[in-house]
Amino acid sequence: MSRAADALRRLIRHEGPVPVSRFMAEAMAHPEHGYYTSRTPIGSAGDFTTAPEISQMFGELIGLWMLDLWRRAGAPAPFCLVELGPGRGTLLSDALRAAGLDPAFAAAMDLHLVEINPGLRAAQGTALADYAPRWHDSLATVPPGPAIILANEFLDALPVRQFVRAATGWHERMVDVAGDDFTFRAAATPLPTGRDETTDGTCADGAIIELGPAREAIAAEIAHRIAEAGLAALVVDYGPANGMPGDSLRAVKAHREHSALADIGEADLSADVDFSALARAARAEGAAVRGPVGQGDWLRALGIEARAERLAAGAGGPAVAAAVHRLCDPGEMGTRFQVLALGAPGGPIPAGFGEPAT
Repeated sequence: MSRAADALRRLIRHEGPVPVSRFMAEAMAHPEHGYYTSRTPIGSAGDFTTAPEISQMFGELIGLWMLDLWRRAGAPAPFCLVELGPGRGTLLSDALRAAGLDPAFAAAMDLHLVEINPGLRAAQGTALADYAPRWHDSLATVPPGPAIILANEFLDALPVRQFVRAATGWHERMVDVAGDDFTFRAAATPLPTGRDETTDGTCADGAIIELGPAREAIAAEIAHRIAEAGLAALVVDYGPANGMPGDSLRAVKAHREHSALADIGEADLSADVDFSALARAARAEGAAVRGPVGQGDWLRALGIEARAERLAAGAGGPAVAAAVHRLCDPGEMGTRFQVLALGAPGGPIPAGFGEPAT
């Protein structure tokens, strides 16, 4: 039994059942034995693989996206480049190599990484040593001013609250213990005031919905900064383009699906991102919202097929084609992942997006 599971079991026996959001927070971010604070989860030796690890093309196109946006925004100097949850530094390493087409970009950039995992901080320091990064536990301590903020597969790991439909209405889903095992049960906690758009009476008993207040708070924090100081944020994650997720809580261990209530602290937990909720939170702070658009369409608009042709001219043609398929195909990540941009009012429209959503 893992240390995280033992600690969570003691917590529940002392305080009673905990909401799914508390369960996720304890399992993922406990300072001593949480999943993200105690291991290196990314890559073939870890539990999952992200888009930057699939192909250098993903990071390169984001680098060119940043450079184009920075130039059209007037090339502010200095500006902060911030990544939330930078993994092993792969995305930024590829992105900054591509953005290096204009040395003025790197000269104006002040690099900040929001990361709580000590092992990943060390890997990022090695990968990005040439750019003198500084680390933060949260966005709140990043210096003020114009910023480009990247969040690739960051929000999906933040806690969600789940609510179960019953004859008496919506009730919060809790995690309890039964012997040595963990189990779900419903509490008396009702759906928060103001979320009545989900309760139109069409959901059957037993239906589950998810709310992500922690995610919406970060979207609002990012949007407030961008609306006031300029440039943009880019959010890439999985979830529906429209509508609230249902029961999407999942676990992955060794690249395989796993029970969310097993091996606490030793498996990755995540849930779909509600892009509609992120957009509402960002607009409320005055940001211009563009998207979401499917990752495949966005990467094609940025030129991934042309980049793939150049890379495939070497010996790695089949691997390049496989990477494009995985990143862009609707049956893979192409429509499962969405891309959302938050910009300053009146600022340039970021590449890959149309006019602001209404």
